[in-house]
Amino acid sequence: MAVPTLTTVLKRILKQPTAPFHEYHVRKEIEKLLADCPHVKLKRDRFGNLIATYKNGKRPSKEQWVLGAHMDHPAFVKTPGSKKRGSWDFLGGVAPEVVEEGIAMGLRKAKGEIATWNFPVRVTDEQIEAPACDDLVGCAVIVATLWGLASLDIKTTVHAVFTRAEEVGFIGAYHLGRKWPFSDDAIFISVETSRPVNGSFMGDGPVLRVGDRISVFDADAIDAILKTAVAQGLPLQRALLDAGACEATAIRACGYRSVGLSIPLGNYHNMDKAKNIAPEYVMMSDVKQLVSLLKALVGTKATNFGVRTLEERFELRMKEHADHMKAAKKLF
Repeated sequence: MAVPTLTTVLKRILKQPTAPFHEYHVRKEIEKLLADCPHVKLKRDRFGNLIATYKNGKRPSKEQWVLGAHMDHPAFVKTPGSKKRGSWDFLGGVAPEVVEEGIAMGLRKAKGEIATWNFPVRVTDEQIEAPACDDLVGCAVIVATLWGLASLDIKTTVHAVFTRAEEVGFIGAYHLGRKWPFSDDAIFISVETSRPVNGSFMGDGPVLRVGDRISVFDADAIDAILKTAVAQGLPLQRALLDAGACEATAIRACGYRSVGLSIPLGNYHNMDKAKNIAPEYVMMSDVKQLVSLLKALVGTKATNFGVRTLEERFELRMKEHADHMKAAKKLF
């Protein structure tokens, strides 16, 4: 079994052009990378999201974790139905004046129905730089995690989803949530890159995202991830990343438990501090630490963490302090 290195996975995925609704190059590369991964089966849902299932051993197949990352990034696509040569629409959250400035600088590079910003992919031991880290790095992290589980022959079951059209309103994730193919108590983890805000920093480890601009996330999932990081001695920042929103909110809106894990991102949506078009970048150490955290998390039974719902915690405290409540009752 030839296990691809993290660097190999990153380079192969980051070199693929992508745009909202045009994620086929990225999806095909992920399928190639996972085709020979032991214990992994792949399928596509009706919207075109890619679903991977790692199942190894006789442990009950009832899933606990669903890892998710989106395959698109803000970019140009050919205008549907237009007969005008060179007619492009820019899809994604970048101000029109910034887009126009990038075009004027000659940075737009077309490939088929897609046009992306023309920057090279650079992967070193220190830093990863590419036209699109958001969220192709998240896709690479999940692929590396599944290969890591297989190479260690970890007995567990975990699902992963690679979604479409996140950058235009979480359309792929919402489709997944409306047609949820997992158990009702499964927990979705949005594996992403995002701007470090509210006391989080690049190079200090991945960020446990307790919420985003729209919603807050599952307290018990947050607790389990924190305990895993402590048990493994892995650096983990904890913050409300409210500079934007992520797919955990879309899944939560559909009624399922969700949480976010983020790699701090530089030049979000290809905009540097001066609002010039630039390559996105992340730190390699943050990426490696997130892969290690996910392998530990999904490879360990939830019962090992002693995770309880808030209701269970309150009931436990009531029992622990029953004598004190009874003794003090007469004073009221």
